[in-house]
Amino acid sequence: MTPVNQSMPTPTPTPPSNPGSTTEKFRFAVVGVGQISQQAFIPGLRSLPDAEVAAVVTSSEAKARAVAKREGAGAGPDADPDAPGHATADDVAVYDYDEFPQLLERGDIDGIYVATPVFRHREFAEPALEAGIPVLLEKPMADSVEDCEAMIAASERTGATLMVAYRMHQDAYMVELADMVACGVIGETRTFTSTFTHDIDEGNHRGHSGFWGGPVPDFGAYPLNMVRHLFRAEPTHVHATGVASRGRNFDFQDGVGVTLRFPGDRVAQYTLSYNAADLDSFQLVGSKGTITSDSCYGFAPEPPRNWTLTTDRGSERHEATSVDQFAGETRYFIDCVRRGVRPEPDGREGLADVRIFAAIEESLRLGREVILPPHQFGPGLSHDQTRAIPPRPADEIPEDDELVDQTPQDR
Repeated sequence: MTPVNQSMPTPTPTPPSNPGSTTEKFRFAVVGVGQISQQAFIPGLRSLPDAEVAAVVTSSEAKARAVAKREGAGAGPDADPDAPGHATADDVAVYDYDEFPQLLERGDIDGIYVATPVFRHREFAEPALEAGIPVLLEKPMADSVEDCEAMIAASERTGATLMVAYRMHQDAYMVELADMVACGVIGETRTFTSTFTHDIDEGNHRGHSGFWGGPVPDFGAYPLNMVRHLFRAEPTHVHATGVASRGRNFDFQDGVGVTLRFPGDRVAQYTLSYNAADLDSFQLVGSKGTITSDSCYGFAPEPPRNWTLTTDRGSERHEATSVDQFAGETRYFIDCVRRGVRPEPDGREGLADVRIFAAIEESLRLGREVILPPHQFGPGLSHDQTRAIPPRPADEIPEDDELVDQTPQDR
């Protein structure tokens, strides 16, 4: 691609910072500068004084310029247009996707955030892990069990940290829910139901990337991951039905209902849609009470995430403290890298969901229930992985109409 700033020479690589150091900045390369990077990850990084964007990998010069501008870099006319990793005035190096191997060879990146469409996750995460570079990988982890297993194997070979970006795992909201259920506040869990719907623009990459860009792995990651942690178990059977809305140009079934059977005679059902008004809710029913929410999966400060606990003692409503979930998950990732500990939402956690997505895809294709191979749940959520970082000011978050070279997901 054309250099973002042609006046600066290609920067001299510097050695990676000491993973255990808190005095040197943790330098991220952002692979994929779409909506989630522009509106969530990069703004969240500004809340971490010991972290920075050091490089971006994108095929869009406009996106590269936008990151440079928002990170305080200038523009000017003069570096070598054939040199990979052309620098900005703020030392944000820019690479095209096919220049990724050169980025890995430079030795001046401490971690990589991968936020490409899911079918390209392995393409960038696996070689980074093979190079010993920690990876924070957006969910869903991959579009196949095989790709998940390959990335896990690469992480285990080199010892490089692999964390899947389950942002709610670092939010006390979800951890406290799991704690309440584990403490038996509503007795034995019986059923879980949830709805997560939104009106998605077909022009967004989600609208034309097949099943793995559709609602099951995208929106469905939230109710599936939540019920697994509330039940502290893995499903044994899955049955899904779907519809393709008339008048929409998605290349998959944009409305899907999923039924899961769990050990202990428990059932979970959730409904997903790319062609409906906004709703994210769940109802958890136990033998002695219920927990319900009409705002549970979002990351924006408004509307606040909440739950209502109802037992024979009455009802109690709780509103969660607004936090920057992306800054929190990134803080936790850096802490794990520097301490040399395995993050809770590692590759095994990502694989646990992907295997179920694959079974849902099979159920939709066959029109019947699919039996899942046994899978061990664990280790589960804990309070030591939560990170409470206040949200950034609203005027620091690009609005949808301010996104650069990107079709927003909202229609």
